[in-house]
Amino acid sequence: MVTVKERLTSLLPDGGDTGEDGMGMWHYRHNPFSLLHSQVKSYLREIIMKYFLTGATGFLGNVMARQLRAAGHKVHASVRNPQKANDLQSLGVKLFAGDVTDKESMREAMQGVDGVYHVAGWYKIGARDKSNGEKVNVQGTRNVLELMKELDIRKGVYTSTLAVNSDTQGELKDESYRFTGKHLTEYDRTKAAAHRIAEQFIAQGLPLVIVMPGGIYGPGDTSALRRNLIDFLKGKLPAMPTRAGICWAHVDDTAHGHILAMEKGIPGETYIIAGEPCTFLDAFQLASHITGQRVPTAIPHQIFKPLSFLVKPFDSFLPEIYTSEGFRVLGGVTYWGDNRKAKRFLSYNPRPLSEGLESTLRHEMSLLGM
Repeated sequence: MVTVKERLTSLLPDGGDTGEDGMGMWHYRHNPFSLLHSQVKSYLREIIMKYFLTGATGFLGNVMARQLRAAGHKVHASVRNPQKANDLQSLGVKLFAGDVTDKESMREAMQGVDGVYHVAGWYKIGARDKSNGEKVNVQGTRNVLELMKELDIRKGVYTSTLAVNSDTQGELKDESYRFTGKHLTEYDRTKAAAHRIAEQFIAQGLPLVIVMPGGIYGPGDTSALRRNLIDFLKGKLPAMPTRAGICWAHVDDTAHGHILAMEKGIPGETYIIAGEPCTFLDAFQLASHITGQRVPTAIPHQIFKPLSFLVKPFDSFLPEIYTSEGFRVLGGVTYWGDNRKAKRFLSYNPRPLSEGLESTLRHEMSLLGM
């Protein structure tokens, strides 16, 4: 990816060299385009931004940090343990000890930045201890946005999710859709509450853009989706429910969608930056075509809802995927959203699932020695 800095400096007569004294004065004496050189260098200082990023040690946040640094931007990241974030430090990310659940711990990191990316979130399905959903997703979002307001930061991007819309029952919902029923999981519920908090801050004048990703996949994933891909490659994924599905977007495209929202998004607007809708069964049929592995057996999705009621008394003893929450999301649920607005106004252009899934599977196969 060619950065803005590289494109602009390539236009200069000397390729961007600042001269003998390091300040460009040699050009004023000997270069007829020295004034242009000075103006471009000044412009470069303006477009190289400083951003505050939460969730930088996570799957999506880590890729965002890399993309922002590759574009020449400065990144401040609040992390619980800076000693365990050496990969970020090696990229030139400035690390601060802090946590979204502690508002004051983020103040120094946010001071003087040009923009805020609030990506951090709690994502667990079927977890026994659900208290962090409220602490991280709800109160954490309030903390970040309150600080953004107090410090008068000129723009922010908040990472919501298509899960706030709950089961779309096979329909693509756009940004105007509002779900008002009971949510399927604690993750869905707390992210919906955080989404409403973000909208409240926008109503008060906060220059915030909301983005709504769907399912995110790609190298570096640590979610149940990756575990399913690994089991599939090992021949240990026997079955998959019908109908249930997500909008699949590669992590690189989702990260880029956030950056586009900061650069082009209108404060107060919401943009769905999801990928193409596809059921899990169809996705694994595609994976079978790519790898030659056996397609998981299709199980009618209708059996999972009654199963969720039957296992609820035993949630505290069961593996997360077999809890009542786990079965509810397998019961034909679709988290689908229409990304046409982001494509039109942000120039968001996620790669096809066939392309992204193949590269991801090849990556996982290499790690497995296949």
